[in-house]
Amino acid sequence: MFLRKTQPTLYATISRLHNSAHPLSDAKNGSRWRTLALLAIAELLGMSLWFSGSAVVPELTKEWHLSEAAASWLTLSVQLGFVAGTLLSALLNLPDIISPRHLFMLTAIAGAVVNAAFAWFAHDASVAIPLRFLTGMCLAGVYPPAMKILATWFRHGRGLALGVLVGALTLGKAAPYLINGIGSQNWRHNVMFVSLLAVVGGLLVLLFVTDGPYALPAARFDWKQVGKVFRNRGVRLANLGYFGHMWELYAMWTWIPFMIRASLSLRKSDPSLAEVASFLVIGCGALGCVAAGLIADRVGRTIVTSWAMAISGSCCLIIGLLFGANPILLLIVAAIWGASVVADSAQFSACVTELGDPQYMGTALTIQTCLGFLLTTISIELIPRFVNLVGWRYAFVALAPGPLFGVISMLRLRKLPEAMKIAQGRR
Repeated sequence: MFLRKTQPTLYATISRLHNSAHPLSDAKNGSRWRTLALLAIAELLGMSLWFSGSAVVPELTKEWHLSEAAASWLTLSVQLGFVAGTLLSALLNLPDIISPRHLFMLTAIAGAVVNAAFAWFAHDASVAIPLRFLTGMCLAGVYPPAMKILATWFRHGRGLALGVLVGALTLGKAAPYLINGIGSQNWRHNVMFVSLLAVVGGLLVLLFVTDGPYALPAARFDWKQVGKVFRNRGVRLANLGYFGHMWELYAMWTWIPFMIRASLSLRKSDPSLAEVASFLVIGCGALGCVAAGLIADRVGRTIVTSWAMAISGSCCLIIGLLFGANPILLLIVAAIWGASVVADSAQFSACVTELGDPQYMGTALTIQTCLGFLLTTISIELIPRFVNLVGWRYAFVALAPGPLFGVISMLRLRKLPEAMKIAQGRR
């Protein structure tokens, strides 16, 4: 009873910090936090499809005798599919001319169906890689529309809201490693279970999520909006910061499980420990996203993104030195990297929603993610080449230029007059 009277709930704390001056009524204020919770759960479930193939690579390597290149393409194909899907979506203005809720539901379920086909019908890489590509295409309708839905509910506290969403996405992408570590010994059953999660996520959005009070009427198709994104100086710099961040993020997410497996195997650790450790390291990003969102809404987005990239870039330089070392020390540094490498992600998107044309917010977010994910295909492919050249000890150093470039871009944005539009003037 004493604790109940003296300690506010997390919900009450967040609401007080971010909404004491919010113009919405109490009912609508409660609705937006309920929407955030539901959308975060749906995003977690839907984006669990992303690494459902990568998580089972060790089993596929044994069963299909995969080459290193084929194993890499199981991840790259998802990235390329996502790029193709977001490019098509941006060119057609899909998140702005049709309901983002319906787009989320349709693509989440479509992705689940394709992933289920991978689980039951793929018996070699020639079938698996195209199916993973199609899965990535479907996921292009899951992530950007969810960000747009949240933006219709949040003006104040938007950094936190998007941080929670990206945190949920991070947990979703980490989930297949946990499922593979503690689930069935049959990888097909684990992949199928992930498909069921995605279906539930799509239905949650369709049945229980609505657009917020800041939603605008459906936009008219305008293919020129893609070009206008780059003519906006503030949006352009926010995107450049995002690109530096993305150079590092997905290469880290893709290859840190491999590095952890290799390092723990040198010490003859239980293989399932590496899977659970991978989940925890990637999953730490959820905490980083929420913390960065809370701080960014009060201190400023350019500062938070710069600090996050400075920390993650430092981890790029030192993580390899712990390869084969004490597992606890390795996992502590990896967890710090996992928390910082994605902590800033939502804040780049928040900047775009605040600096760009609100009528075509969905298109701007989609083209941002499209180009960012296109860049990841290069860095993902680069890491195994560096591993072959210099080993795990120095391979991740190749990612450090990305966050350095991102810090420079965000500090330049901070100096512009347009930066006063970010986070209600907190930049």
